[in-house]
Amino acid sequence: MAEPGFWDRPEEAQRTVAEMKRDRRTVDDWSSRESSLVNLGEMLDLADAEGDEGILKDLSRELDALETQVADLQQKSLLSGEYDRLGALVAIHPGAGGTESQDWAQMLFRMYLRWAERHGYAANVLDLQPGEEAGIKDATVEITGDYAYGYLKAESGVHRLVRISPYDAAQRRHTSFASVFLYPMVDDTITVDIAPADLRIDTFRASGAGGQHVNKTESAVRITHLPTGLVVQSQAERSQHRNRDNAMRILRSRLFLHYEEKERVRSEAIAGAKKEIDFGSQIRSYVLHPYTLVNDHRTELKVGDVQRVLDGDLDAFIDAYLKRREA
Repeated sequence: MAEPGFWDRPEEAQRTVAEMKRDRRTVDDWSSRESSLVNLGEMLDLADAEGDEGILKDLSRELDALETQVADLQQKSLLSGEYDRLGALVAIHPGAGGTESQDWAQMLFRMYLRWAERHGYAANVLDLQPGEEAGIKDATVEITGDYAYGYLKAESGVHRLVRISPYDAAQRRHTSFASVFLYPMVDDTITVDIAPADLRIDTFRASGAGGQHVNKTESAVRITHLPTGLVVQSQAERSQHRNRDNAMRILRSRLFLHYEEKERVRSEAIAGAKKEIDFGSQIRSYVLHPYTLVNDHRTELKVGDVQRVLDGDLDAFIDAYLKRREA
């Protein structure tokens, strides 16, 4: 950064600065925990020499807190993917089954919002299409913060719910499916070239509940990328301009992952590699009847408290997934 002419290439300079900040944060996180451990050791020797029970109890609480911080550092060390550091786009789509599946999609939508809240991430709803009777037809949420994509990529796939349906008068057991897709939220350090001629942009009236403005003007935006056929839309904002910006952000992230996946498939075909692909497969079952259990089919981790999981407590599943991939 001290070299002459460093700032003459703004985009390259920005990527370098971002990389430096990430590396510095990693070193600082390690150093602070190492320093805390040394200090605790010195205090423990002092308390042991003086036989001070009060200090020992305080040190025990501090050690518990430090263990939590070290566990967090260990989990971050598993996020070694090139784009794990980025924010995440979470897209949720109900499967076949009408209202039942749409209600399940809304439960997942709330689960990821609660996960973001638990971890101090900002969540911004870019697109939300309510169902006719209940639930949602589609939802796209941007979760902003370091490593949001690295953690949440564990959620990409098909989620299955088994329960007594609240929409069935006969109180029968129903099985519902919903798909969750994760995309890295492309930032300023990553360039995705999109030619204006490759886009078809349509506007329409937003669906669902709305106020004085939302359903009376064509504020919703749908963008089709003609070369790939990818279609994105945004209707959460009252402003057509803001919906268009949101739709372009979604498109950039989806195109980025699309081309990355094409390159991965091409490279594996050349190398003759055969790797497991979890994306798009059934990854987890949430059973509410006749017993309660959440079962992750990739890691075989099972949790009996389904409501806690649906309230956003996904850390055990994410940790098990990351460790499995590392292994």
